[in-house]
Amino acid sequence: MTDTIRHIHHVGLTVSDLDRSVAFYTEHLGCSIVMSQEKAGGYLAAIVGYPDASVRMTHLRAPSGDLVIELFEYLAPEALRTRLEPRLIGNPHLCFVVDDLPATHERLTAAGVEFFSPPVLVDTGANAGGQGVYLRDPDGIVIELFQPAASRAGKDAA
Repeated sequence: MTDTIRHIHHVGLTVSDLDRSVAFYTEHLGCSIVMSQEKAGGYLAAIVGYPDASVRMTHLRAPSGDLVIELFEYLAPEALRTRLEPRLIGNPHLCFVVDDLPATHERLTAAGVEFFSPPVLVDTGANAGGQGVYLRDPDGIVIELFQPAASRAGKDAA
């Protein structure tokens, strides 16, 4: 089969303020900048379906991995806002594995990050013994922090 889907290249998120979001993901979540650029019209407009599309974008590399997070700030057309909720169909979330969830939660809380709850012990299922928590990035995008159980820490269970 020549049309085999091989792997995920990146995860894209639309943000309202690219500079603010890049600062959040690099300073608080340990991502690193791969590249930044502006694009208008051409292939971008064709792909996204907006003839006047113009964006600022940055690619970030997640810590200790190959996943690229693509942040788009639409300059045109005007960006639309909605309240992102975990139960909203199609709503994504990114999950970052951490070594010490209580310490990470404390650090981010002190920095003013909005959490759904304090860290929660996973008491059943495949991730029993781990801990998890949801937070919001500056645009309300849902981020999960997950600390695997000590017996599964090297496997990054999810």
